[in-house]
Amino acid sequence: MALPRRSEVVVRLRDGILPAVFELTLLALVYVLYRVGRLVTIDAEQTAHANAAAVRGLERALRLSHEAFIQDLVPSVDLLQAANVYYVGVHFPATVAFLVWGFVRRPRAEYRWARNLIIIQTTCAVMLHMAFPLAPPRMFPQWGFVDSMTEYGPSAYDGASGAVANQYAAMPSLHVGWAVLIAVVVVRTANGLVRQLAVWHAAITIVVVTVTANHWFMDGIVACAILVVAMRLFPAPGVSRIPQLQRLT
Repeated sequence: MALPRRSEVVVRLRDGILPAVFELTLLALVYVLYRVGRLVTIDAEQTAHANAAAVRGLERALRLSHEAFIQDLVPSVDLLQAANVYYVGVHFPATVAFLVWGFVRRPRAEYRWARNLIIIQTTCAVMLHMAFPLAPPRMFPQWGFVDSMTEYGPSAYDGASGAVANQYAAMPSLHVGWAVLIAVVVVRTANGLVRQLAVWHAAITIVVVTVTANHWFMDGIVACAILVVAMRLFPAPGVSRIPQLQRLT
């Protein structure tokens, strides 16, 4: 078999390997930022609990504070365990699969748009995690919550995952933020089963973070608000940052 010419090797590097290395480097930097945020807030228990009381008070004022009631509606321990499994096992793999799918199967401009949204969303989230450490509902049995992960397992805060997870990074919820981002991007760029899976993943994630008492309603609301801002800063390919320009063309 003939060896590829030097020009072919250069093209392969330019079009395949080097872009992949660049993307992996970007995502590694985001991961490092997340780890820094965890170290900053790892001992913020008192502040995180005080902030939780403030968030609960705000939700009560807005008539949103029904997370414990929704958790009580789950009819069986098996369903709570299934929710725990989804929370622990789907979040990161689904996001990685989404990025790989975008890089391999979608136009490069569409992939870069989605990647930029994730980077902005995650960076803003980590900054909020550091500025506003927040204890999740599961830490407050006195308010009617059950820590389903501790009670029934599996837990995101044991073993290898426990070394990465930040228990006081409830606000905003990256579980909700990433899942809704995936749904928004896939609905715009794909059809069929992939689109249905993305929408169902977002819907299930919103339910799961609530019934496992890992997030307040406000955590998901803030995550979605950050996504909206990110989409204004980095609109989809072909969409102008300034709506008035579209009316002039």
